[in-house]
Amino acid sequence: MEALKNFFRKDLVQYIIKRILMFIPTLLLISILVFFVIQLPPGDYVSAHISALASEGELVDADYAASMRADYGLDLPVWQQYIKWVKDIIWTPTDTPYYRLYHSHHNWKFSFAYGRDVWSVINDRLGITIGVTAIIMLFQYLVSLPIAVYASTHQYSVGDYISSIIGFIGTAIPNFILAIVLMYLSYKWTGSANVGLFSQEMLLNGVHLYNFGEFLKRMIIPIIVIGTSGTCGIIRSVRAQMLDEVARQYVLTARAKGVSEGKIVMKYCFRAAMNPTVSGLGGVLSSLFSGSTVTAMVLNMQIQGPVLYKALQSQDMYLAGGIVMVQAILVVVGILLSDIALAFLDPRIRYSGGGR
Repeated sequence: MEALKNFFRKDLVQYIIKRILMFIPTLLLISILVFFVIQLPPGDYVSAHISALASEGELVDADYAASMRADYGLDLPVWQQYIKWVKDIIWTPTDTPYYRLYHSHHNWKFSFAYGRDVWSVINDRLGITIGVTAIIMLFQYLVSLPIAVYASTHQYSVGDYISSIIGFIGTAIPNFILAIVLMYLSYKWTGSANVGLFSQEMLLNGVHLYNFGEFLKRMIIPIIVIGTSGTCGIIRSVRAQMLDEVARQYVLTARAKGVSEGKIVMKYCFRAAMNPTVSGLGGVLSSLFSGSTVTAMVLNMQIQGPVLYKALQSQDMYLAGGIVMVQAILVVVGILLSDIALAFLDPRIRYSGGGR
């Protein structure tokens, strides 16, 4: 208890508060970039919708197109569309049609592609996306860290060479190709490709305890496919850092004083070698949250990646912007958590100018 109290000392608490306050301008800048980037492709949703109707032989006159643009606010300048988008997300008054319809003060606008409000589309897959991300991250670290420690402490051994070869193969093979191969092997061995995170029964009745095992079985291929590339990167990074730490002077001094090899490796070398991996937690979270979109589409995974792809393809700018904003919020939170973890791993890190 005393150690935990000392960890959350005054300067670290002040640092956390400052970082939380920095969230606001950071997310504001990200929202500006996101909104203007998704506006770059020529045309808008109305243009795409009219083109789709024209391909089916249905003609739309200019007056109808103009009224649709006015209804969606697409006739406004881009900067006015952005201001209205952000303002409505922050607070929507109770006397607006959106609040009366959805009973929410946060209007994420309307999804053209799905025909309903943006937040309901995002919320449908947000929980499962975060859950899948957490499971894959757990797999990555549980598999990669022991292998990296073994490879660094047994340099140039057979196990070291095997882990290096597996790392290169995992990085070199595209995820969607590995997904197709594993789906084929699964179908050949079990009679089912295990495509998608849920069976038809689970989609109709929900995930219950009796079919939770089915869900975990369907998670095996996504975990291997999406987690492998990240696992290989962590193995190479931690191994290189461990080899650098093992060669430092303090390790020789600790050995000369009779400190056990296990304590040297795990308490000192491994702890220092984890710094780059922990500091990159936000980036890992971002890449996993998007779910390797092509792979998710191949595996028919019900996560946010395919939804974002469909939104961009149909120029559904509000849905695309909403998904990217949620992803940005999670990344910023992940970076904050990684900084706190760094302070716990490395006491040399200071968050204020003065001494302790």
